[in-house]
Amino acid sequence: MRSKFFLLLFYAIFLNSILPLQVIWATSVFFVEPLDGAIVKAPFNVKFGITTMKVRPAGCMEKGTGHHHLLINKNSIPVGRQIPMDSRHLHFGKGEVEASIFLLPGTYRLTMQFGNGVHQSYGPKFSKTIRITVR
Repeated sequence: MRSKFFLLLFYAIFLNSILPLQVIWATSVFFVEPLDGAIVKAPFNVKFGITTMKVRPAGCMEKGTGHHHLLINKNSIPVGRQIPMDSRHLHFGKGEVEASIFLLPGTYRLTMQFGNGVHQSYGPKFSKTIRITVR
């Protein structure tokens, strides 16, 4: 029993030394709600989540921080590109992590895009797309 414990401990130390922390603690953004495929009634709540970064208001350029953007029927934005500000690119520059959204009935693709303090995209790695139907 004791030898199995030490063998397991050895493998854990070995794997930890060869695997970068980014593999173990992968960065991700995610929708807390709605879930992919959800059928919702307008207005509906959107809640954003993120790991390994901190949500801060626009203007904050501290490393490892940014804020959420919601893209409606748009794809993720490449790293470093400015996120447009229009009716299909909603900015949550006060550091909001949830919002009430009104969309007309239909099927939509919602892409959450995390960006820095001056609204530059962190790229596809910091985006998540879901599909919803508004009734």
